[in-house]
Amino acid sequence: MPYNQADPILGIIIIALALGMDAFSVGLGIGMQMLRLKRIFLIGLIVGLFHILMPLIGVILGTILSTKIENFTDLASGLLLFGLGIHMILQTLEEEPETRQRPFGWSLVFFAFTVSLDSFPVGLSFGITGIATWFTFILFGFTSMILTWIGLLIGKKARHWVGVYSEWFGGIILCIIGMEIIFH
Repeated sequence: MPYNQADPILGIIIIALALGMDAFSVGLGIGMQMLRLKRIFLIGLIVGLFHILMPLIGVILGTILSTKIENFTDLASGLLLFGLGIHMILQTLEEEPETRQRPFGWSLVFFAFTVSLDSFPVGLSFGITGIATWFTFILFGFTSMILTWIGLLIGKKARHWVGVYSEWFGGIILCIIGMEIIFH
């Protein structure tokens, strides 16, 4: 049977979509906050950048470390998302909405790190097998950026549908995603 060059590319596209779906689903929750389109654009760019950096770091370490780290990163990612969801829910109890934490500065970096953490073990496995290319990293980043934008925009629209409870729903979504990652 002849070698088909499209098969590895299709596999990488599927992995990119799978990794980006976390960013999409978390973007749904974060998008329920009052965000401007400029902020949504920046969030997508930062998430995309982290989805390039995390597997790249994974590839570098994958040549050195074993795959036992994968279990730790899944647990850490799940706990971070769950914690972010709880934090978002607790912020709705504050009397002054203007003081609530939004995805700005270090909070944005933390958010991007959290949603891209699951791409680290993928990079580890690529580093061990030696199949990583720049195309792979760029595709991971681009796919996650686009899916983050879509999730944030849908979340922004959903905020108008669910009103004052939107941040509760957003926090609950993040908690559910975190629990699913932990117990998956």
